Amino acid sequence: MNHASMMRLEYSFIQNQLLELAVSEPGRRLAERHAPTAHFRQAEAWQQETAEADALLRAGSSVPLSAMEGIGAFLALLGKGRVYDEKELSGLSAWLGSISQMKRYMASKRELAPRLSGYADAMRDCPALKEEIDRCIRGGWLADHASPELSRIRRGAQVAEDRIRRKLDAALAKYRSSLQEAIVSRRGERFVIPVRRDQRRLVPGTVWDESASGQTLFIEPHDVADLQAELAMWKQEEEQERIRILSMLSSMAESESEPLTVNLEAMALFDFILARGKLSRSYDGTRPRLLAEPLIRLRGGRHPKLGARAVPIHAELGDGWDQLCITGPNTGGKTLALKTLGLFALMAQAGLFLPADEGCEFGLFDDVLADVGDGQSIEQSLSTFSSHLAVLGEILGQASRTTLVLLDELAAGTDPGEGIALSIAVLEELGARGTKVAVTTHFNEIKAYASRTPRCMNARMAFDAESLQPLYRLEPGEAGDSYALSIARRYGLPESLLARAEELKRSGVKPAAAASEAKLDEDRAAAAPRREAERQAERRGGKRRGADDRAETEQGGRALSPGKPEKPRARGEAGSPESPHDGGKAAARSKEFAVGDCVWIHPLQRTGIVFREADARGEVIVQVKREKRAFNRKRLSLYISRDSLYPGEDYDMDIVFDTKENRKARHRMSRMHVPGLQIESPDGDK
Repeated sequence: MNHASMMRLEYSFIQNQLLELAVSEPGRRLAERHAPTAHFRQAEAWQQETAEADALLRAGSSVPLSAMEGIGAFLALLGKGRVYDEKELSGLSAWLGSISQMKRYMASKRELAPRLSGYADAMRDCPALKEEIDRCIRGGWLADHASPELSRIRRGAQVAEDRIRRKLDAALAKYRSSLQEAIVSRRGERFVIPVRRDQRRLVPGTVWDESASGQTLFIEPHDVADLQAELAMWKQEEEQERIRILSMLSSMAESESEPLTVNLEAMALFDFILARGKLSRSYDGTRPRLLAEPLIRLRGGRHPKLGARAVPIHAELGDGWDQLCITGPNTGGKTLALKTLGLFALMAQAGLFLPADEGCEFGLFDDVLADVGDGQSIEQSLSTFSSHLAVLGEILGQASRTTLVLLDELAAGTDPGEGIALSIAVLEELGARGTKVAVTTHFNEIKAYASRTPRCMNARMAFDAESLQPLYRLEPGEAGDSYALSIARRYGLPESLLARAEELKRSGVKPAAAASEAKLDEDRAAAAPRREAERQAERRGGKRRGADDRAETEQGGRALSPGKPEKPRARGEAGSPESPHDGGKAAARSKEFAVGDCVWIHPLQRTGIVFREADARGEVIVQVKREKRAFNRKRLSLYISRDSLYPGEDYDMDIVFDTKENRKARHRMSRMHVPGLQIESPDGDK
């Protein structure tokens, strides 16, 4: 499965829950490595395991799982010549006891969990090894009866120690007046008595230590030195016998390395399977029916991150239709529905129960590919749109009939017209491949595509238009509205602005820039004959024009010096009359071009927007492709008046003439001072 898509669909949330529910480190490692499979038999086997674990837990049984602390490290050292100590061997014995307990428990639950009982049958509790460890080690120490030799050595050591204590008791009585306290203590393996420093010469013996203050010396009297040497000899023999016994027990453990390893793997598997059962119980999950064909029938699905707060959703994909187009308002739950479909497909193929109603059916997909989230990356210099394209390219390279593809706001973040075209082309390509697709969108054109395309279905996220509250319910069969204006009203946007927006929506009027482009496209074809007539008139009158006019005709106008930008003038300032449409009537020539008028530039054979009205010399400043250029008014004809292009007289012409960056910078500086920020304005100021 595609790891990046699994991350986008938050499969890691499920994995983290499994890690918390496992009780052993080996079990947690299995949970961490577990991933969905595309193989039907494997997925079905995993589902059966989870079902049996769920049944055991529902029966109220307390499964005797072991934490297995230290067992993994113990088994890893088998065969490497290690001699295990008493604590490690005692831990092995306790673990073998839990193996026996688990085998007995599963044998009693064979009817309830036949597959898991079979796993338990494969385990071996190694009774001879456990019995020998328990005989030799008691309470974490080697017992005296671990071997006859150890018993003999410890008896000899005890006799030597008793003789030393009798000698020391006699020394305490003899040197009482020189002692700091009348007690026997030990320094290392030596028995000593505490003697005051000023009385050192009165107590013959060897000084082995002194107090922190230096006022007390710990002395071994000379008459116990020989007995101390004898005791040390016994201790040395005891340690040798201890190592021999532990080596024998370690060798026995090595001889059982194979069954011990099988036991570890089986117990880790039990732990992981029971964690899946606990997870199912945590959200009252149900077992999905797995199908060989790639399809989805979801009944009452609830995203596991939302728990009881989730509104159940119903969805189908791959049976009556291969593409599901989900529409509705922002915050209405479209993306959540998309993630629920993808996550549930992954969970079903990972052998997990689903937080959904009974009757869910999921076919197996070779892969689940998702483009959810904006994917912006500073490190990789990716914008929202480019990140979508990068993911989309990967998806198109892998998608097939047995692939589930989830696309959130396909082709968002770019020009709507091109985005819509790209979206429909992608859906057509995936439809031709038979890929199962769920997509969210706000574009009406994609809704229309879904309504007219075979094996494609619209669905909407339910929304209460009166309360303006999303209902988070997926309703197949009908496209949804975005309710953008209603939601904007709920968030307190000015009523006058919303009224204007509704007026524009009803009339179908586009914003100024878009309307300008659309109008230009519509009129160019119709104006072709007029333009040809104007060109003929220009050629006939060329000989009568002055040298300046000829130069302008040849050069296509004078570009303004970058160092001397000019400011637009309002209609009414001194200027020349504008050119008429027919290029010939004096009455029309008496009219002025207004700032914002769209004019036809005869020398360039293209349109431009008037930036500044005509001056005393008849020069008009026109913006052509974001460049300000001067043309004699005789070279211009009115193409579209500003009244037809812009909503009203108070329309902000900076939107047309100023750069987007400057407008953003000016908006920022209206809110706060930004050190070092400069704005290049049309009149040359900064």
